[in-house]
Amino acid sequence: MVPRSATLALNETINARRAAGQDILHLGFGEAGLPVLPEVAAALAEGAMENAYTPVAGTVRAREAAARYLSRRGLRTSADQVILAPGSKALLYAAIAVLPGDVVLPVPSWVSYPAQIGLIGKRAIGVPIPRIAGGIPDPDLLESALVTARKDGADPRILILTVPDNPTGTIAGADLVGRVCEIADRHGMTIICDEIYRDLAYDPEAMHSPATLLPHRTIVTGGLSKSMALGGWRIGFLRTPPGLAGQQLADRITGLGSEVWSCLAGPMQAAAAFAFEAPAAVTEHIAASRRLHAKVSRAAHAVFAIAGAACRAPQAGFYLYPDLEPFRPALADRGIETSVALADYLLDEYGIGVLAGEHFGDTQGSLRFRAATSLLYGQTTDQRWEALGSNDPTSLPWISAALDRLHAALQSLA
Repeated sequence: MVPRSATLALNETINARRAAGQDILHLGFGEAGLPVLPEVAAALAEGAMENAYTPVAGTVRAREAAARYLSRRGLRTSADQVILAPGSKALLYAAIAVLPGDVVLPVPSWVSYPAQIGLIGKRAIGVPIPRIAGGIPDPDLLESALVTARKDGADPRILILTVPDNPTGTIAGADLVGRVCEIADRHGMTIICDEIYRDLAYDPEAMHSPATLLPHRTIVTGGLSKSMALGGWRIGFLRTPPGLAGQQLADRITGLGSEVWSCLAGPMQAAAAFAFEAPAAVTEHIAASRRLHAKVSRAAHAVFAIAGAACRAPQAGFYLYPDLEPFRPALADRGIETSVALADYLLDEYGIGVLAGEHFGDTQGSLRFRAATSLLYGQTTDQRWEALGSNDPTSLPWISAALDRLHAALQSLA
């Protein structure tokens, strides 16, 4: 039996508790927490009559729009390098399935990577992230990890990176990405770079895609779930490397897709084409979202820092990955010695939902967890629009109250 994704399971648990009347501060789910832009909804409505099956990779219009979107971001792309699907998660699975070899992952990393690798029957080889940022294996540890894995009978030929990162909310800098790419190239590895959060980098200049450094070995995945807050619409894309090898890879992925998802729904492709063309309404909406995520995430980071937790400063998206190791003596007095026990305690005693670091591959005895700030923007659509348009969103009563509640809980734990 395949267990449910830890993130989805926690979200369902919290929603059930809320439905039963419990007051839960939801920091456990990576949903962008913002309303649908009306212009994108209109594009979806205009495509509502598009009920025919499309090519597996997507319509020419949608793929060309996605190619232009990527090209504007420094990744010169043609439409035949783009595959659209119902969510980037499906495309990640397909890429891992059709590529040869076992998979190297940064630790911690998104919960679905090792789950997918296991479903496919491959080995996941974890390498700790560097101190500065997550999303990549520490280049000082990567080479020896590859040697050890081969001695243990593994065949590490795929490397997954997440830039910007989930769960740490950080961005690996140019030097770190370059060093990892050099090692991957020397060992003949294919990189899959998950860039779903790239448009939510607080400083776009900080974003360095491995596809610009190692274009012939790098696959890029992304979508509209985070930047446009369209998680439930399931619009994902994959960019294959240029050249013959990329074309052959696209054929293998679309072959798998033809038997699993057939195609991205036609109305969703119409909405995707509109969004990828980036009219002013879309670019302004993403910019406002990025500002909101940055202000609230940085405010939450300050709460953790004041309480004494160790935590990397957020650089993108809406995640923090605090380490409550300084709290260990006080937590041990409560019988809390693992990240899972800590997450359970926060939920049961304080009504605060977070996702334990163990679910991201972290060591069982750590006291780390992921906190997502994006569901603090409001319980209603009107509140979320107000947060999106506010110059000082952390002063809004519902957001400031949530931050105060988090501060009080941390103070009582120390």
